[in-house]
Amino acid sequence: MLVDFDTLPEESRVWIYQANRSFSEEEITELTSKLEVFIEAWTAHGKDLQAGFKIVYKRFIVIALNQNLNMATGCSIDASVHFIQELEKDYNVDLMDKMNVSFKQGEFIAYKPLIDFKKMAKNNSVSKNTIVFNNLVTNIAEFKDNWEVPASESWHSRFIK
Repeated sequence: MLVDFDTLPEESRVWIYQANRSFSEEEITELTSKLEVFIEAWTAHGKDLQAGFKIVYKRFIVIALNQNLNMATGCSIDASVHFIQELEKDYNVDLMDKMNVSFKQGEFIAYKPLIDFKKMAKNNSVSKNTIVFNNLVTNIAEFKDNWEVPASESWHSRFIK
Protein backbone atom coordinates (compact mmCIF):
# COMPACT_ATOMS: atom_id res chain seq x y z
CA MET A 1 0.00 0.00 0.00
CA LEU A 2 1.55 3.24 -1.20
CA VAL A 3 1.60 6.15 1.24
CA ASP A 4 3.38 9.49 1.27
CA PHE A 5 6.98 8.97 2.44
CA ASP A 6 6.70 11.91 4.84
CA THR A 7 3.74 10.33 6.68
CA LEU A 8 5.64 7.16 7.61
CA PRO A 9 6.84 6.69 11.22
CA GLU A 10 10.43 7.65 12.06
CA GLU A 11 11.32 4.00 12.78
CA SER A 12 10.27 2.89 9.28
CA ARG A 13 13.00 0.88 7.57
CA VAL A 14 14.74 2.49 4.60
CA TRP A 15 16.67 1.20 1.63
CA ILE A 16 18.74 3.68 -0.37
CA TYR A 17 19.78 3.00 -3.94
CA GLN A 18 22.27 5.48 -5.38
CA ALA A 19 22.55 5.86 -9.12
CA ASN A 20 25.87 6.25 -10.87
CA ARG A 21 24.38 9.18 -12.80
CA SER A 22 21.56 11.67 -12.49
CA PHE A 23 18.17 10.77 -13.89
CA SER A 24 16.58 13.08 -16.46
CA GLU A 25 13.22 14.73 -15.71
CA GLU A 26 11.58 12.30 -18.14
CA GLU A 27 13.20 9.32 -16.39
CA ILE A 28 12.10 10.63 -12.99
CA THR A 29 8.51 10.80 -14.23
CA GLU A 30 8.74 7.20 -15.47
CA LEU A 31 10.53 6.01 -12.31
CA THR A 32 7.88 7.64 -10.13
CA SER A 33 5.17 5.76 -12.02
CA LYS A 34 7.01 2.44 -11.79
CA LEU A 35 7.73 2.90 -8.08
CA GLU A 36 4.09 3.75 -7.39
CA VAL A 37 2.90 0.61 -9.19
CA PHE A 38 5.47 -1.61 -7.46
CA ILE A 39 4.85 -0.28 -3.95
CA GLU A 40 1.06 -0.33 -4.34
CA ALA A 41 1.27 -4.07 -5.08
CA TRP A 42 4.14 -4.91 -2.67
CA THR A 43 3.15 -7.57 -0.13
CA ALA A 44 4.64 -9.94 2.43
CA HIS A 45 2.90 -13.32 2.64
CA GLY A 46 -0.19 -11.78 1.05
CA LYS A 47 -0.34 -8.86 3.50
CA ASP A 48 -0.02 -5.28 2.25
CA LEU A 49 3.17 -3.45 3.06
CA GLN A 50 2.74 0.22 3.91
CA ALA A 51 5.57 1.96 2.10
CA GLY A 52 6.56 5.16 0.38
CA PHE A 53 9.47 6.48 -1.63
CA LYS A 54 11.43 9.57 -2.56
CA ILE A 55 13.74 10.32 -5.44
CA VAL A 56 16.35 12.70 -4.04
CA TYR A 57 18.81 14.87 -5.99
CA LYS A 58 17.69 13.11 -9.20
CA ARG A 59 20.08 10.33 -8.13
CA PHE A 60 18.87 8.45 -5.04
CA ILE A 61 15.84 6.18 -4.79
CA VAL A 62 14.80 5.90 -1.15
CA ILE A 63 12.16 3.34 -0.22
CA ALA A 64 10.69 3.30 3.29
CA LEU A 65 8.56 0.61 4.92
CA ASN A 66 6.39 0.94 8.01
CA GLN A 67 7.34 -2.25 9.85
CA ASN A 68 4.86 -1.47 12.64
CA LEU A 69 2.09 -2.56 10.29
CA ASN A 70 3.74 -5.54 8.53
CA MET A 71 7.37 -6.62 8.42
CA ALA A 72 9.28 -7.21 5.21
CA THR A 73 10.06 -10.88 4.62
CA GLY A 74 12.77 -12.56 2.59
CA CYS A 75 10.38 -12.91 -0.35
CA SER A 76 9.22 -9.28 -0.21
CA ILE A 77 12.82 -8.02 0.04
CA ASP A 78 13.75 -10.27 -2.90
CA ALA A 79 10.86 -8.76 -4.87
CA SER A 80 12.13 -5.24 -4.18
CA VAL A 81 15.68 -6.18 -5.19
CA HIS A 82 14.37 -7.76 -8.40
CA PHE A 83 12.40 -4.56 -9.08
CA ILE A 84 15.52 -2.41 -8.59
CA GLN A 85 17.51 -4.73 -10.87
CA GLU A 86 14.83 -4.25 -13.54
CA LEU A 87 15.19 -0.48 -13.16
CA GLU A 88 18.95 -0.88 -13.65
CA LYS A 89 18.31 -2.65 -16.97
CA ASP A 90 15.55 -0.28 -18.09
CA TYR A 91 17.65 2.85 -17.48
CA ASN A 92 21.15 1.47 -18.03
CA VAL A 93 22.14 2.65 -14.56
CA ASP A 94 23.90 1.10 -11.56
CA LEU A 95 21.79 1.20 -8.38
CA MET A 96 23.10 -1.77 -6.39
CA ASP A 97 26.87 -1.26 -6.14
CA LYS A 98 27.58 -0.43 -2.51
CA MET A 99 31.32 0.02 -3.16
CA ASN A 100 30.81 3.52 -4.55
CA VAL A 101 30.63 6.82 -2.71
CA SER A 102 28.43 9.82 -3.42
CA PHE A 103 29.37 13.19 -2.01
CA LYS A 104 28.76 16.88 -2.59
CA GLN A 105 31.13 19.10 -4.49
CA GLY A 106 29.38 22.42 -4.15
CA GLU A 107 25.89 21.86 -5.52
CA PHE A 108 27.08 18.96 -7.66
CA ILE A 109 26.70 15.34 -6.52
CA ALA A 110 29.87 13.38 -7.29
CA TYR A 111 29.90 9.60 -7.58
CA LYS A 112 33.19 7.74 -7.30
CA PRO A 113 34.36 4.19 -6.76
CA LEU A 114 35.52 3.76 -3.16
CA ILE A 115 39.14 3.35 -4.29
CA ASP A 116 39.01 6.74 -6.04
CA PHE A 117 37.40 8.35 -2.99
CA LYS A 118 40.26 6.99 -0.84
CA LYS A 119 42.78 8.52 -3.28
CA MET A 120 40.93 11.84 -3.17
CA ALA A 121 41.04 11.77 0.64
CA LYS A 122 44.78 11.01 0.59
CA ASN A 123 45.35 13.92 -1.82
CA ASN A 124 43.14 16.20 0.31
CA SER A 125 40.66 16.61 -2.56
CA VAL A 126 37.96 15.71 -0.04
CA SER A 127 38.09 16.60 3.64
CA LYS A 128 36.41 15.84 6.94
CA ASN A 129 33.94 18.63 6.05
CA THR A 130 32.98 17.14 2.68
CA ILE A 131 29.28 16.26 2.74
CA VAL A 132 28.86 12.54 2.06
CA PHE A 133 25.79 10.37 1.72
CA ASN A 134 25.72 7.64 4.33
CA ASN A 135 23.58 5.04 2.58
CA LEU A 136 23.95 2.69 5.56
CA VAL A 137 21.19 4.45 7.51
CA THR A 138 18.44 2.01 8.42
CA ASN A 139 15.35 4.07 9.24
CA ILE A 140 13.67 7.39 8.46
CA ALA A 141 14.99 9.08 11.62
CA GLU A 142 18.57 8.18 10.65
CA PHE A 143 17.84 9.18 7.05
CA LYS A 144 16.75 12.64 8.21
CA ASP A 145 19.63 13.14 10.66
CA ASN A 146 22.57 11.07 9.40
CA TRP A 147 22.26 10.56 5.66
CA GLU A 148 23.82 13.84 4.49
CA VAL A 149 26.67 14.45 6.89
CA PRO A 150 30.26 15.69 6.98
CA ALA A 151 32.66 12.83 6.23
CA SER A 152 34.00 13.16 9.78
CA GLU A 153 30.58 11.98 11.10
CA SER A 154 30.24 8.98 8.81
CA TRP A 155 31.93 5.66 8.09
CA HIS A 156 33.84 7.61 5.43
CA SER A 157 35.90 9.21 8.23
CA ARG A 158 38.31 6.26 8.25
CA PHE A 159 39.73 7.53 4.93
CA ILE A 160 40.10 11.22 5.90
CA LYS A 161 43.20 12.54 7.63
